[in-house]
Amino acid sequence: MTLTGYAHPMNAVSGGEVQFMLHDDQPGAATIDLVRLYHGDENPLGPGFVEERVESGLPGTVPVGPQKAPKGSYAAPIGDAAMLTGELPAATLFAFIRPSIVGGSEQVILGTLGDGDGYSLLVSTGGCLTLRLASNGQRVEIACSKPLAQNCWYFVAAGWDSKAGTIFVSQQGRINRWNSQIGIAPGYDLDETVERAGLVVPPACGGAFAVAAARSASGAAAAFFNGKIDRHGILAGMATAEALEPCSRMKVPDAGSLIAYWDTTSGYTDRGIGDVIRDIGPNALNLVGINRPIRAMTGCNWDGRNDCFRLAPEQFGGIAFHDDALTDCRWDANVALTLPDTLPSGVYALRVRNGGEEDHVPFFVRPKSAQARLAVLMPTFTYLAYANEHLAFEAPIAQAICANTPVVSQADLDWKAAEAYGMSTYDVHSDYAGVCYSSWLRPILNMRPRYRMPSIGTAWAFPADLSLVWWLHAKGIEADIITDHDLDAEGLALLKPYSAVLTGTHPEYWSLKMLDAMEDYVSEGGNLSYLGGNGFYWVTETRPDEPSCIEVRKLDTGSRAWQAAPGEGHLATTGDKSGLWRARGRAPQKLAALGFTTEGMDESQPFERMADSFDPACAWIFEGVGADEKIGDFGLGLGGAAGLEMDRYDLALGTPPHTMLLASSFDHSDNYPLVSEDITYAFPGRGGTQDPQVRADIAYYNTASGGSVFAAGSIAWSQALPINGGDNNVSRILENVLKRALP
Repeated sequence: MTLTGYAHPMNAVSGGEVQFMLHDDQPGAATIDLVRLYHGDENPLGPGFVEERVESGLPGTVPVGPQKAPKGSYAAPIGDAAMLTGELPAATLFAFIRPSIVGGSEQVILGTLGDGDGYSLLVSTGGCLTLRLASNGQRVEIACSKPLAQNCWYFVAAGWDSKAGTIFVSQQGRINRWNSQIGIAPGYDLDETVERAGLVVPPACGGAFAVAAARSASGAAAAFFNGKIDRHGILAGMATAEALEPCSRMKVPDAGSLIAYWDTTSGYTDRGIGDVIRDIGPNALNLVGINRPIRAMTGCNWDGRNDCFRLAPEQFGGIAFHDDALTDCRWDANVALTLPDTLPSGVYALRVRNGGEEDHVPFFVRPKSAQARLAVLMPTFTYLAYANEHLAFEAPIAQAICANTPVVSQADLDWKAAEAYGMSTYDVHSDYAGVCYSSWLRPILNMRPRYRMPSIGTAWAFPADLSLVWWLHAKGIEADIITDHDLDAEGLALLKPYSAVLTGTHPEYWSLKMLDAMEDYVSEGGNLSYLGGNGFYWVTETRPDEPSCIEVRKLDTGSRAWQAAPGEGHLATTGDKSGLWRARGRAPQKLAALGFTTEGMDESQPFERMADSFDPACAWIFEGVGADEKIGDFGLGLGGAAGLEMDRYDLALGTPPHTMLLASSFDHSDNYPLVSEDITYAFPGRGGTQDPQVRADIAYYNTASGGSVFAAGSIAWSQALPINGGDNNVSRILENVLKRALP
């Protein structure tokens, strides 16, 4: 796919504006149309791809061409940085660093040497600490001979004096019992200082300053540092070992000697940390992080006692940088669309065509005020969490998890080869640290209506949720489309106008404000239909001023693709602990009656009615369904309504005691194992043919305020709705539920 793009914002409001940032490898003109999306899955058992062109006032064509996606996180000055780029006849650079990749390519720690002139303290291709100076055709370089140890903390420094013709570089190991990959027992000698005199040392001048990258005058960045950088700075003059000693102990140098001192712990609050890295020296040369360098990370002086930056901020000065981070492509808008006030709420896309290629750039439109009594909550946090995930290309683990061979398209292969648009929270950076940020400010190639997840061979997340959208449209049931991002921003006020709310197939990622709002909605008389699996699972947050980017950290339990390092489980975004909501006392069962129990991708099964389904209090849910009728022995999600990821009723985890257990699924294969958070001792017999907890349940309960929760705990549930044109027993049950919730 050379033709692609993204919309900003992803969650639009009627009467508002949406900008579209488009890319094509070759300059030209693309044909564009506004379309409303109803269905995407092209499985022949369903309605296929369904869209409707909408009159919009957009031009027929727009110019398109290449736009770069600048990967790599680093920090750059805010405003005037002349003091950092002007002539420095003598200076000293210093920093605490923990390199996570050593060798292979140059990695700049800090400096200005991007276009040819300037200074840089860097890690060489051989992994050695190096100082390089260049000015007016002169160049000098000095390096340590000992390669830096990977994932170990150092205090590094380098200085020069052009008048005296002297230069030095120094590294001092700072391993304690906690802070590095190796401990103190081996007693490795990591220290080295190299000095030279009698040289022609150019007075460093020019370039563009950056931390963790080399930055050109045009703003392009390269030579990214991988690892952590703690407190760092620049001194006027070439410092002696005695003058550097306070810096090496994290003491702020005397202001008279300071050009800059970036205190990476300054500005912390108990509600999170921003992207500004403060210079607490006399010149206030603050920096800003690009592509969201990761903060709230343990620093060089972490002593292992506190696991949260709120408790001891002075020990959490580490900022993690990565050469493949991407949270904002920063593309120019090709076209903007002002949405009419009368535009119906729905799922929309800009359809883009050029040279035989076609792409759909999706976005969601909700009304300024509620127009329907029913709302569909589109799980946009989940869409971002899975954005551009790479699991199918890790074939051995993909086959083991999904129980089938990944089937990839040429488009999948092309975008994987380029890896141009960043990763998902299911992937790891080049140094194997987990990806904790994901943003809509980039093309999301698996958030397209026709997309099929290669590792399971079926629709997932966004295209799967369109099955519910199609069903509502086919049944003539009016519904407003709202999103996770709307709920996170507005809380309970967003939900109050609605008599009922439906979830998508996989509402996995939830913020505290979202969870509180939904719980309050139900407790105050709202009707929730939870139509998914693995919901209300990961603690996820955004910044109020930057909703496009979510943050999640995978902690000590749960089905996770990576594990946060010790001390790094709290979100820089809000200061809250991440991980599972269950691990924070908010198990999904407490709200939805069901919670995650298993996942498998080989087949799906039907539900069978349980005794409670015949109770007069809820038998109405099964009106038109036979007593022995299998429910959902069909579906676009692997052939049944119970599958992919499934949830169970569990009183021990908070299912309300008066909840009715209406139906359950059986006969799942051993490719459906019990989830890891339920396993304290590992032993055989935890698969679908052996463990009774491996199942999907359907449950229902009423609230004291007159509300209700209907829960069908399976991702595949809504993917069964379109079968036979919507005339099936899964459809019948959901219609019955909505008739009661929407009198």
